[in-house]
Amino acid sequence: MSTYAPAYAMSKAALNAFTRILAQTYRGRGVLANAVDPGWVRTDMGGSAAPRSVQQGAETTVWLATLPDDGPTGGFFRDRRPIAW
Repeated sequence: MSTYAPAYAMSKAALNAFTRILAQTYRGRGVLANAVDPGWVRTDMGGSAAPRSVQQGAETTVWLATLPDDGPTGGFFRDRRPIAW
């Protein structure tokens, strides 16, 4: 982030923690909890200069939503690949 935005940063940290807590709570019970970074997407919020299409931004979310019960949980993903928190 080029601009210091404490509320935004804190909300992202809370989502990361919530993802990890959900994953641990429901591990082994058929519920997977993961987070997604769609990247900078051409939407009303992202603007027309964003390099990624809506389809590209949604692809990993759809993939995670359709994982088998033994799929990854507690992770953070972009383009179907785990990324560092």
